[in-house]
Amino acid sequence: METVLESSSQHIVHSISMNHVQNMTNFDPGRAIVETLSTIGPQVARQWMRYNNQTVADKVPAEMLHLIDPHWYHFPPMNPLWHKILGLVMIVLGIMGWCGNGVVVYVFLLTPSLRTPSNLLVVNLAFSDFLMMMIMSPPMVINCYFETWVLGTLMCDVYAMVGSLCGCASIWTMTAIALDRYNVIVKGMSGTPFTIKKAILEILLIWLFGFVWSILPMVGWNRYVPEGNMTSCGTDYLTKEWLAKSYILVYSVFVYYIPLFTIIYSYYHIVSTVAAHEKAMRDQAKKMNVASLRSGDNQAASAEAKLAKVALTTISLWFMAWTPYLVINYMGVFNAPNITPLFTIWGSLFAKANAIYNPIVYGISHPKYRAALKEKLPFLVCGSTEQPASNAPAPPPANTDAASTNTADAKA
Repeated sequence: METVLESSSQHIVHSISMNHVQNMTNFDPGRAIVETLSTIGPQVARQWMRYNNQTVADKVPAEMLHLIDPHWYHFPPMNPLWHKILGLVMIVLGIMGWCGNGVVVYVFLLTPSLRTPSNLLVVNLAFSDFLMMMIMSPPMVINCYFETWVLGTLMCDVYAMVGSLCGCASIWTMTAIALDRYNVIVKGMSGTPFTIKKAILEILLIWLFGFVWSILPMVGWNRYVPEGNMTSCGTDYLTKEWLAKSYILVYSVFVYYIPLFTIIYSYYHIVSTVAAHEKAMRDQAKKMNVASLRSGDNQAASAEAKLAKVALTTISLWFMAWTPYLVINYMGVFNAPNITPLFTIWGSLFAKANAIYNPIVYGISHPKYRAALKEKLPFLVCGSTEQPASNAPAPPPANTDAASTNTADAKA
């Protein structure tokens, strides 16, 4: 038995030795190097770039690297000063957004005279902007401190989804406000009454519409990825798949072009209607041999000029807020090589700044809101809260939230 075992052991050792010799004989150094590099090469290169601080994606956590487009590896790290400036700006915008929109919601909801159908749209706009700044500002400040996205893949999806949802809700709420003013001023008594139920239904539809568009990238139509500055997340506009690119193109139609042209159309006809009304009053004054049918024309600008300013301000601020982000996305979709990490900062910054001046344009400029604000928070009121008196009928004021409600109630 021992002789058999010893013979078997020697045979096995001999076989292993022969195989080893044969393998050494067939050893190809070049092939071994290729196999080694193909296996661990990307990991070594990635670590080398991270340790040598060569690209803007240096500090991105390993679990996020699959979301980084190769385009960003062509750019060196951003100057840390930019991260500090962006973080500081986001702190300021966050505080202003919370306070401004929070005060608008607080005053409108606690003042019975302001609880009107049209003002529900203003409250919804303030709530949307408040929610956006509440959820998006702190994460961006944290990421600016670490100079990269450190909150993980899930939070990247949540961050981008909330930005898309609140942005869509704000855009279409502004569109609904413009259509309400168009309904009151242009259509007048022939317009459809705007009731509380209709306002609530519009608000629900706006949020449902925004939710559908914001959830689509999470279920396969495009995706959410870190943007070039690596401190915020958004849609993947650098993808090479046209199915994913089509999401951005279709999204821009329904959440940019249609609302923009609707707002322009509404305010164009509003200004035209008020201008025609003013001209008719001037012609009537000439027939009556009087200077004007109004009192106080010398103290205040004409309703036509005021309304034109409001329309121009509204459209200009809307265009300034959302166009930079659209341009960045389109540059990515159509493979523009000059899109840089620093350039991507301005799109998200301008879009978030929209939450700051919306309370001013739609809330603080509201005469009755200013009066209520003086009663509840007088230290926040700047200027007079009294409206100039008029002895004759006037066209609806530039900020027609209250006027639209009164007209709707009269027709209902």
